[in-house]
Amino acid sequence: MSEIVVSKENVRGTASGVMFMAFFGTIWADVGIGGLQELGSIWLLILAVLIGAALFFSGIALIKGSRNLSNTNSRNSKDVGRWFNIVFAAEFALIIIAAIICNSVGHFDWFFPVMAIIVGVHFFPLAYLFKVRLYYVTGMLFCLLASVTLLLFVPLKISFGQHQINLWWTLVGLGSMLILWVTSLLNLSKGRRLLWMARNQ
Repeated sequence: MSEIVVSKENVRGTASGVMFMAFFGTIWADVGIGGLQELGSIWLLILAVLIGAALFFSGIALIKGSRNLSNTNSRNSKDVGRWFNIVFAAEFALIIIAAIICNSVGHFDWFFPVMAIIVGVHFFPLAYLFKVRLYYVTGMLFCLLASVTLLLFVPLKISFGQHQINLWWTLVGLGSMLILWVTSLLNLSKGRRLLWMARNQ
């Protein structure tokens, strides 16, 4: 059996996953905290930013740790980069269209659940492109979270004492945050394992 050679490209690709999931997980945290409305606290947002930043800088540490590894600038990696840009652009365009439609029909509260479905679907081609099976699970969890929120009669708003909560935004926002941060942590664990393998190969 041939020995697996870990390249700089392997580690940096995983590190990019750590940072992307950390950043967008923090964005979703802001959505969830916004859904809490008056119950939302600046301290919750600060905590979310600190957690997201810790994950993000852990990804940067992986990149720094890979500096002395050999690089493999293959044509395949350039093709993957091109298709990633296409998938990302399509996702962005669909999110803009969803925002316009939800706003124009007077149901902007639908926007974040619909956005979560779009984000979830975009993970499937990414899983194929990067050969990361974890992203299939991430995508399915996103779609499941949004579908359950929309289809299982979860009330849009509930009262908590004298405060109102936008339950859709809170569930989808905080749920998406959790999904992305767990994905980031799993990527981080994989990246550290790759660095360990590289140092012992």
